[in-house]
Amino acid sequence: MLFRSVAAEVADNKGATVNRKESGRINLEIENSEVVTNQLGRDQRISVTRDGVTITFSRDARGRAALCVTGEGHSKAKLQALGEELSQCVVQKYVYQKLMGEMQARGFVVVEEEANQDRSIRLKVRHWEN
Repeated sequence: MLFRSVAAEVADNKGATVNRKESGRINLEIENSEVVTNQLGRDQRISVTRDGVTITFSRDARGRAALCVTGEGHSKAKLQALGEELSQCVVQKYVYQKLMGEMQARGFVVVEEEANQDRSIRLKVRHWEN
């Protein structure tokens, strides 16, 4: 569900506008990938494209997650940084949504939420006992 809200699902990369011969390409492992990629079926891919860079989240037949970043005119270091940034944001958003759902289910109420410049999120919650 989360990935469907981030990007459209693609069965393969035929529709991608990236020329593989001229583009940079890097494959990354996703830290804590099992948390997020459980939303993907086996042999599924989700691609996000922005400013000529395509990032594809995938899960192989064995359930192993991968991240492939491609883009013309970008160094491997730049592609790696973009891939890591997006994967960290996706993991954070997924964990945030799971945490909020779990807190609500257990009767906790968020009384204060602070998003910091370093992208960390600070929550202050309250639980009333009946």
